[in-house]
Parts: sequence; structure tokens; C-alpha cells
Amino acid sequence: MATADLLPPPPAAPRRDPSPRLWSEAEFARMRQLGLFAGRDVELTAGVVCERGTGRPFVFTRKEYYALGDNHFFRDRRVQLIGGAILQESPMNPPHAVVVRLVTKAIERVFGYGYDVRVQLPIDLGLTSEPEPDVAVVSGSPRDYLVDHPKTALLVIEVSESTIEADTHEKASLYASGGIADYWVVDLTTDRVLVFRSPKPEIGSAFGQNYAPVSAHGRDDALTPLAAPNARVLVGDLLP
Repeated sequence: MATADLLPPPPAAPRRDPSPRLWSEAEFARMRQLGLFAGRDVELTAGVVCERGTGRPFVFTRKEYYALGDNHFFRDRRVQLIGGAILQESPMNPPHAVVVRLVTKAIERVFGYGYDVRVQLPIDLGLTSEPEPDVAVVSGSPRDYLVDHPKTALLVIEVSESTIEADTHEKASLYASGGIADYWVVDLTTDRVLVFRSPKPEIGSAFGQNYAPVSAHGRDDALTPLAAPNARVLVGDLLP
């Protein structure tokens, strides 16, 4: 990896995007009919399913998340399950779409046979989280995941603009807790790639783990994925 600026972990900041999926009264009633909340005392508050009287959001499991999908609650909306919250993604603008393609092509040149480069597909990170990173490299071939989604990745890359706060805070903590050793954020707001490595416990982080230090890389730098130590990826190839 090229020499780059080392940054402290990003300071905590409120999430701007993605935002929680809000439910209508009719949708909430359908959930009850499906038995989604059996044995749980819940109510709908400002579009959020909460435990009655506490204000705490209901924690959806992957099983409940799949039940909602099977019953057409999401339709054409892109959502992800992160820490028991169902988050709704904004429509993808052209720069984001282009960079996802640039990243995919660059990473596919590095990882050949024996690896699968997945684009916006799920990773199973436990009972209450199933993120869909923009790009993830997993071992094996696509057919290895006919029964279950991958439970880890060798490299995860998110393309960030409106999602930069979530990607450098909640998502970073989630991926660190999932044992993902190499996490990159292509930051379109600063024209840099942020590299997160060395996951370790961190009190106060969203999922109890985080990365430190974080390194920032400009267009003229080159990166070496941990899982491909002889490869070089030019940062300029990842940026628009």
C-alpha cells in the first residue's frame, strides 16, 4: 500500500442516509396478521415499530426480514437489515453507479479464479444484520452460495456520498464485528479512498468493534488488498 495520511477513527455523527423504513398503519396491521410480533407487545410510533411504552425500536431478525420480503413489503425498494433495523436506500445517482462499475472492474482484475466479486449482494453477519455492500470479495465461486449467503468477506468496499456518515460509523463497526479485516470506503465527497483495517473491540461503537487507524489515499496512490498481497489497485481507477 502506498504511504498515506493516517486518520483517527471518524468522530461520531448522526446518520443522514440510509434512513429507517417507515411503515403505514395498514402495513403494521398486515405484519400482525402474519404473526410477526407473536408474544411481543409493540406499537407503531411515527412509522416505526416500537416496543410498547418504551420507545425502543423493534429488533427485526433475518427470519422476520425475509418474511417481509416474501410478502412483498419492500416491492422495488432497496433495503438492508443492519442491527435489527430495516434501512431504506436512496435511489442511486449516476456518479455512484459509475463508481460501483469502476470498482468492480478494478477488483475483478486483481481477484481471479477462486474468488467471487459480488456487487450489492447480501452478507450474513448474524441474527439481525444482512448488509448488501456495493462490492465484496468472497472466496469460492457463485455456486458455493446457493444455500446460504457468505458469512464473511475478504474485502468489502462501499461507495459513499450521502451515506458517508453511516459507512464510516455504523457500517465500519458492523464489518469490524463481522471479522472483515479489509474495508474500503470510496468517498466521493473528498475524492479519496479510506482504508479501514485492524478491527478491535471499541466501547461505545455501534457493534462493539471498530477499526484503527484509518488511512486516507488520494488519486495517485496505490492500494494492496490484504487478500492479494502481490497486487496493486490504483486509487485513480476507483474514482470517477
